[in-house]
Parts: sequence; C-alpha cells; structure tokens
Amino acid sequence: MPWTLLSLYRNTPIHEAAMRIQVYMPAYALFFVFTTIYTTPMAYEVTATRRRPKIFDELVGQDFVAGTLKSSIETGRIAHAYLFSGPRGCGKTSAARILARSLNCEKGPTATPCGVCSNCLEISRGASLDIIEIDGASNNSVNDVRQIKDEVLFPPNSGRYKVYIIDEVHMLSGSAFNALLKTIEEPPPYIVFIFATTELHKVPATIKSRCQQFSFRLIPIDVIAGILKTACAEMGIQAEDEALFWIAKESTGSLRDAYTLFDQVASFSGENIRAALIQEKLGLVGLDKLNTLAEACAAHDTAAAFALIDGLLDAGIAIEQFVIDLAGYYRSLLLLKNGVTRDSLLGYAPDRFSAAVLTSLDSVHLERALDLLLTLYRDIRYSVSPRFELETAVSKLSWLDHWISPPELRAAIAGARESLGLPGLAGTGGTVNPAGASSASGTASAPPAHQQQATPEPGTAGREIYDRPNPYSPGSLSEEFKRHLAARNSAQGQQNTEAAPTPSAMPPETAPSVPLQSAVFGASGAPAQPGTPSQPPAAAVSAVPAQFASVQAETPAASAQAATPEQTIAAPLSGVPAQTISPQAETVRRVFDGTVIKNQ
Repeated sequence: MPWTLLSLYRNTPIHEAAMRIQVYMPAYALFFVFTTIYTTPMAYEVTATRRRPKIFDELVGQDFVAGTLKSSIETGRIAHAYLFSGPRGCGKTSAARILARSLNCEKGPTATPCGVCSNCLEISRGASLDIIEIDGASNNSVNDVRQIKDEVLFPPNSGRYKVYIIDEVHMLSGSAFNALLKTIEEPPPYIVFIFATTELHKVPATIKSRCQQFSFRLIPIDVIAGILKTACAEMGIQAEDEALFWIAKESTGSLRDAYTLFDQVASFSGENIRAALIQEKLGLVGLDKLNTLAEACAAHDTAAAFALIDGLLDAGIAIEQFVIDLAGYYRSLLLLKNGVTRDSLLGYAPDRFSAAVLTSLDSVHLERALDLLLTLYRDIRYSVSPRFELETAVSKLSWLDHWISPPELRAAIAGARESLGLPGLAGTGGTVNPAGASSASGTASAPPAHQQQATPEPGTAGREIYDRPNPYSPGSLSEEFKRHLAARNSAQGQQNTEAAPTPSAMPPETAPSVPLQSAVFGASGAPAQPGTPSQPPAAAVSAVPAQFASVQAETPAASAQAATPEQTIAAPLSGVPAQTISPQAETVRRVFDGTVIKNQ
C-alpha cells in the first residue's frame, strides 16, 4: 500500500514541482544573495562614529587622562574601578572602550592595542562577550545590579578581563548604588568597572571613594577647527576657515557636537562649505550686518537701525538668535577694548570688527550695552511682543554714549558742590571745614572735638551716611537741636517774665515756672529743695546768638550779661560738687554734654 501511494504521488504535478524546486533552489539562493549585496547601498556612518578614537594617542584634548591610563597599563597598576566624568562629547565612552581593548588585546595588556586581533575586532563591533556596556538610565534598579553581582562570579570568555562599562551612572537609584558597593570594593581579580557620568555631583561619595576618578575637559575651539579641517580633507570637501571656526565655536568644546553639526552643514553645502551659506540656511546674523547695526547705533541713526532690524526679521531670523548674536558681538568688543585679541575668544579676527564702534564707546558703555542685551534676552520670554522689546533695546543702544555711570555722576556732583563751597560728598576724598566749606586741596582747619569723626577703613568710604545715629531717636540730640532747646527755654522765660509780676511780689504757689536748670539747682548752685522756688544764678543767664537775637534772658536782672548757648546750658551745672548733684541733675548733665549720645 505505501509503495502504491508513492507511485501515484510520483506521477502528479505536485511531485514535478517539488523536484523542480529541489533542483533549482541553490541557484535561487545564490541569485538572491548576490542581488541583495549589489543592489543595497552601503549604510552611511556618521563622522562621529567613523572617527571615534581607537587608541589613547587619538584621544583629543585629554592628555592627562590618556597619559595616566597608559602609564598604569605599562606598569601593571590596573585598578578595579574607574570613574570618568566631564561634559558631553569629550571622549569618556571612547576612553572606556580603548581601556577595555588595551586590557583584552591578544598582545596585551598594552597601552597601544593592535586593532587587528579577534578580541580587538569584537570589541570594536560591540560583539565581545567580555565587554558589557550598560545604560545607567534604563538599568537603574536593584534587580539590574543584582544581575551584575551574579554575572561577575563567572570568569571572562576569551579575554583576560571582564569589563563593565556603565554609562550615565548617576542615573542609578540610591538602592542600586548601595547594592553595588560591596562588589566594587572587592571584585574578583578579572573584573574591571568603568563608570561614565556627566553629573559627578550626583554620584555618592561612597562610590567615588572606591574608584579612580578622571576629569575630562572641554576641547579648545582651535583644536576642534583643526580636526574638522582634517575631516574635510579625508572626505574631499572644500571648506572656508571661517565656516569651520563657526562650527567649532557652536560646539562649545564638544567634539561630538562639532561632528554632528559638520554633517548637517555638509548635507546642504555639498562639496563646498561656505560661511555665507551657513548664515543663510541656519538663520544667523553675520558679522558684517552686526557691524552695520552697531555703526548706526553709534552714529545715533535710530531710523537706519530700525530698518536693518526689520530686514533681518523679514528674512526669517529669530529674535532670540538675533539677541544672542548681538550680545556676543558687544562682548567681543568689550574683550577687544580690554586688550584681548585671541580669535578663539572673539569668534572672528580682530580686524573684522568695526573700528568706528570701538572708538566711540568705552568699556563702561560696552558693559552697559551687554547688560541691556542680557536683560532683553530674559525679558522677551514673558513680553507681550518680543519685537517691541528688541526695538526698545536698540533705541537705547543708539544713545548709549550719553549714558552716565553712577561713579561719573557722583564725581560730577562732588565737583559741583566743591565749586559752590558746599561740603563734599562722603567718600569723595575731600575734607570739610567746620563752617561747611569744602577744601579742594584736601586741607582744612581741624573741626571741634565733638565734630571729629573716625577715619573710615579702606573699602568703607561712603557708608558713614548710613551708620550715623538717627537724630530723632530717643537719647540722640544734635548740636543744633540743643541750641533750639536753649532758645525755646529763653523765650518761654521772657514770656513768663513779661506776662506776670515779679516773683517776689507773688505768693509761692503762683510763682512762674522756671527752666529745668533752675528747678534742679538753686541760686547758689546747690540742689533745690522740693517746694522751694529758686532763681538761676547770674552766670546762667545769657544772650543767644544772632539768629536768636530777639530772645531775651529769663530775668531782667540777668539780661545784661552775654554768653553762648553752651554756656547757658552748662553754667548751672559747672562747679557743682558731684556729691551735691541730684540724680535728675546728673541725667540732665549727661544729656547736654553728649555722654548719653555716645552711649547709644
């Protein structure tokens, strides 16, 4: 029966089709393979990947890191954990791969891996079983760390070391860091950990103390420009130096960012990279237009400046980018004004900047312009119209040379006061005489003792105006206020003398009130007894200065004597023995001789 069925199957069309497929299958397979190879284009490799460093000598801008790692490999002092930190795109992951290749090279450990052995090729392709790269951002839990702890118990497959490269290690959780501590501190002899991070401050101190730390630095702009020029030569692309320098400047020290921007520029520039084309395609403001705008502002031609702004915005340039470029332009002018001529700091050659703008503005005005533009960039985010903010700022820049700085204004006021004979401002260096006239030569007659002030310490000039005691606070009496009190008391005594009969003709209970000094001291200078009216001595009655000439003495008998207000106040208190002065009198004396003021 089976043979009968097989004979029937052989005579069917299905059997013939199967035999045909079996015969022609190798030919079909070969045709498909060759067609796929020759018709599918090769995958494009970005410049950052194609030019990734393969050895330590190709690591750009990290001489200290490369030299230290090479020396440790040559001397056999290989640590069990490394921590690479630094900005993005400066070579942390590349250095980790080079270190792994140097440790597992068939000719190593060597500071210069061969790059042709099976281990080096597998590591370059990312297919090595002994090099495990882990993304710390997506593998940040305790379970991921537990898996690492289980894997480190097994020795490497084909190399000498099993290397764990954990990128963005700061993204691990706190529990994951704690779970990794013991493994990092005492790993097996064939295990090497390499951690890479851009935020070193987020890595716990317990992790840092168990690792050798290497800090990667930003790459200088001129170095990046030279590397881009070499890349252009390899790719057969013509490029202007100004265009390459702009790319290097925009990368802000990151070589990977420079390569990425270079690929973008090469895509729309073709075989010739030009600065003008970059400005046109990316919406940038060129240096020539910035010079024109700054010259218009320096010449007070606000209309021309507004017209230029209108043309730039109509061309599609973003206001934020325009403010950034203009702020960078005035910053370069400020550096030039202070003697800085490095192209890497200025962004352009020094002779490319407008000489007219440099001549018309000094450093103070350039600082003011830069401050205006930085404030403008912060304000346009919350403004009703960013364009209005920009036009207002440009209008202020048009009259920038008329702006007066606070030190200039202070010097002008001090000069005006000196010319008018008024006291100089505090901290201006001039001296003031007691009458109030300022001395230009800095010399004047010494003021009285109560007007002398201590010499301010260096750096505290001008602060004494805020350190003076408030004359209206309790216990603080100025000299002018003392004179006012003396004059008021004299005036009250005169009014009482004119309006009432003499005290001798009046009963004791109707006698007029007398000043405080007379109430405290008797006529003989001794303290007055309660309920006993007393008269001031003749020496206590005085005549007031010219401004108080209309005020008469307290009693007709003492009006003929003349004395100063200070004598009027101090006379009843002078010559009195300390033991005969009452507590009230002692308080009065301390008030008028300034003791209370000094103690406040």
